[in-house]
Amino acid sequence: MRGDVLLPVPVLLGLASRAFRADLRRLNRLAPYDREWLRAARGRIPGPRPAGKFNAGQKVYAGWIAGAVPVMTFTGLLMWFTGLLPGIPRASAIFVHDLTAVAIAAVVVGHIRLTYRAPEARRGMRTGWVTTAWARKNHPRWLDDQSPV
Repeated sequence: MRGDVLLPVPVLLGLASRAFRADLRRLNRLAPYDREWLRAARGRIPGPRPAGKFNAGQKVYAGWIAGAVPVMTFTGLLMWFTGLLPGIPRASAIFVHDLTAVAIAAVVVGHIRLTYRAPEARRGMRTGWVTTAWARKNHPRWLDDQSPV
């Protein structure tokens, strides 16, 4: 079985998790402070970048990947089942599929490069835990939303 067809499976399995669905809701909403974050990230505003659990860059990236996965799945199916839609040449499906794959690879490599600048964030991705000081500096709105344990 081709891997393209399996791309949506992790998301579909994750929908069984309440925490995953809550994170999807957070990723799906750009708050007013996200515009500030984007302006600060582009160097237009000095100082800290306000962010909730996910910063605006993560939200934009998640939306972009959420759009790229169906494109990869659809074009993969067109390549696999060549007669599925006779009006779309297989060469076109291959071109769009390859171009999308290269774009995904470039963005993933860029994100991997960014993680080398942030060892605390890397540890958080690996273990699920960050220090309060790091959270206060990088995701203050998320830290404020957390209830005391």
